[in-house]
Amino acid sequence: MAERVTQAFWPVWTVVFLAIAPLMMGWHERAPLEVLWVGGVIAVLALLYTLYRGFRAYSWPTRAEAVARVDARLPGRPIAALNDQQAIGAGDPASEAVWAAHLERMAAKTREARAVEPDLRVSSKDPYGVRYVALLVMVVALLFGSIWRVGTVGDVAQGVDPTLAAGPVWEGWIEPPAYTGKPTLYLADIVANRVQIPQGSFVTIRLYGDVGDLTVSETVSGRTEDIPAATDLQQGFAVTQSGTITIDGEGGASWTILLLEDEAPTVDLTAPVEADAMGEMSQPFAATDDYAVVAGTATIALDPSRVDRRYGLAADPDPRDPVVLDLPMPFSGDRADFEEMLIDDFSEHPFANLPVTITLQVEDALGQTGATDPEPVILPGRRFFQPIARAVIEQRRDILWSKSNAPRVAQVLRAVSNRPDDVFPDETTYLRLRFIIRRLENIEDVGLTDEVRDEVVDAMWELAVQLEEGSLADARARLERAQERLEEAMRNGASDEEIAELMQELREAMNDYMNMLAQNAEPQDGTDQPQGGESQTITQDELQALMDRIQELMEEGRMAEAMELMEQLNELMENLQVTQGEGGEGGPQSPGEQSMEDLAETLRDQQQLSDEAFRELQEQFNQGQQDGQQQGQQQGQQPGQQQGQQPGQQGQQGQDGQQGQSGQQGQQQGQGQGQGDNTQGGLTGENGQAGEGGGGDAGSLAERQQALRQGLNRLRDGLPGLTGDAADNAERSLERAEGAMDNAEDALREGDLPGAIDQQAEALDALRDGLRNLGQALAENQTNDELREGQGTQTGNAEGRPEPERRDPLGRQMGTQGQFGSEESMLQDDLNRRAEELLRELRDRSSEQTRPQEELDYLRRLLDRF
Repeated sequence: MAERVTQAFWPVWTVVFLAIAPLMMGWHERAPLEVLWVGGVIAVLALLYTLYRGFRAYSWPTRAEAVARVDARLPGRPIAALNDQQAIGAGDPASEAVWAAHLERMAAKTREARAVEPDLRVSSKDPYGVRYVALLVMVVALLFGSIWRVGTVGDVAQGVDPTLAAGPVWEGWIEPPAYTGKPTLYLADIVANRVQIPQGSFVTIRLYGDVGDLTVSETVSGRTEDIPAATDLQQGFAVTQSGTITIDGEGGASWTILLLEDEAPTVDLTAPVEADAMGEMSQPFAATDDYAVVAGTATIALDPSRVDRRYGLAADPDPRDPVVLDLPMPFSGDRADFEEMLIDDFSEHPFANLPVTITLQVEDALGQTGATDPEPVILPGRRFFQPIARAVIEQRRDILWSKSNAPRVAQVLRAVSNRPDDVFPDETTYLRLRFIIRRLENIEDVGLTDEVRDEVVDAMWELAVQLEEGSLADARARLERAQERLEEAMRNGASDEEIAELMQELREAMNDYMNMLAQNAEPQDGTDQPQGGESQTITQDELQALMDRIQELMEEGRMAEAMELMEQLNELMENLQVTQGEGGEGGPQSPGEQSMEDLAETLRDQQQLSDEAFRELQEQFNQGQQDGQQQGQQQGQQPGQQQGQQPGQQGQQGQDGQQGQSGQQGQQQGQGQGQGDNTQGGLTGENGQAGEGGGGDAGSLAERQQALRQGLNRLRDGLPGLTGDAADNAERSLERAEGAMDNAEDALREGDLPGAIDQQAEALDALRDGLRNLGQALAENQTNDELREGQGTQTGNAEGRPEPERRDPLGRQMGTQGQFGSEESMLQDDLNRRAEELLRELRDRSSEQTRPQEELDYLRRLLDRF
């Protein structure tokens, strides 16, 4: 019966669902009356047709049909077999016995009969799935509509507004701004008729019934123009002030609105501006708002009134717009009250290390802003301690201050580079400075353009960084440079961050230098020990303790004592160097030592080739100068060629002439300078000699670059088998260096000298990394080999001192358990006594409870630290 009802009447409930769902959603209340009538007629006709079609297709199932359905599901149709009659062999006992057995088996099978499930599928009769569409519409109506709305169809058909019968006759909502996070208020639910709402809330009111039965009046929007009629059926306005909202008429209401004003956001600087050792600025700030801060900016403007208008800053500054930065906002969490840090690096900006004002401004979602008062500060920037680097940065600042300073800057830089041997660490930095000077002098007649100025200041920054950080391959030279920078910082009053950075640089240089000593140390047999005295042994731990003490003294402001310890450290390093030199020559080198020596030689050759490529580029630039300038340079050369640069003579023109020539003429000048009395030092003589290589074409440089690359490839193949992270890093660095050399070779063959110089610089950096990592790997593997061989037990001589061979590659003593360390004192006895006296005095004062609490807290902090 279910199967036949479904098959016959499924179109009926499909039509019913499609007709009732729009009524439940209330479409009839908004649709025109004509559409309602047409839809109703169509629905009724469709329902009648489906009912008629269903009754015609439906037939009541009989018992015989039900039994046949069950019998069809059983194997052999046993029910039908039980109703059969024996047609053949009737009266024959044997045949009747067989027939009886057959009926018995069929009867047994009928006991397995079960009711057959109805087939309710109508997909063959509904290929378009209309029944599913009707079901979906009905489910949506049940979720979002109301069955009671169906009862209003009669009223709508008669033209009666159902809302008038059901009431209320008006509706209203108050929607606060989304950024407040507050819910929407339904006016009919407000019992107290008094409500406080946020500023910017929007009120919507709908009136039902005849126009004019209800009117709306309000004093909260503050509108004076384009005010709609009070009888409009739908009205909306924003709340800008406190007041009242009234609906006049039958069933009306009135509300008193209290405005919750949106306060403007605030922002404050919570701490002074700070900077790390590399000049990166950090400015902490805090921002608050009653809801949320959506954005903020930091404006950094130059403060000319506080600028020391002397030297290069005496000229009128070029106009520059203030720097505007976006303030960092929290990615998550509450923005109503938060603290953040503005971090940026202005080291290369024209305002770096000049007086500026910082103004922070924040904005809320309503568009209101809050700002801090302009805070006068010195804009942090990177500080340079190398004298020439500091001079270059100062002249760079003057050019950025005013382009009219270009001639003065060129003169100052010429004066600074008058004696290059005394101030420049290598030839490359000197040549780069000469290139900058000529660039400035060439544009004196036409003036300095913005493009040229930007190019020059970028070159000056790179030169200063190179002078400050250096490009030295020798560990001893890096150590000396780190000591010089630290001593310069002591004299100039560096900050704690800068002291920590410089001390870290000193430690790294010290480690590299000790590694170099360990790798180059010759086996000692006791025959080369100094006579007439005993040598003092210094361990790595004692050196670290000495450097830690220097840093502590500098942070405490005791620069005089820190300088004394720095002098002791310098003496120790000099003694280590002398002891290393007394080892003499001879003795076989290990494969690792030979690889280190070959790699250092490759590094020197690559540096020399890079210098010659730079000179070649400079000569190409010089060829484009005016004829008058070339003649002036040739006149400046002749005294150097004929007289060998006599003492006291100005050597700059001679140097320019040497650098401007190439080929055989450059070679002759270099020879003439070597024979004369050269007051410029060895660097000028090198420039003259370099003219021989600089005069070659790019092809010869490319061939030399190819030879260096092939030599590095052979060196990589011959490296000893090392293990560890340092060995892997060394292999990667050398592979990167070989790739950079290959690129430099290609650039040289194509005549791209700037590109070749960049690739050569990359190769130099990679070679330095490879040299450092290879030395570390050799030291680590040597230590591991000694430990595996069971040499961790310390042996001593008759005097009880460790034997030289019982030290690790860094010169540290091996303990009885194979551990490193020493209890030997590195500091002088008087320093130890002085430290003990200070600690004793601190303990005595901290035990006196009559002292002020602030002083006692300070003393306890000191004792906790030391």
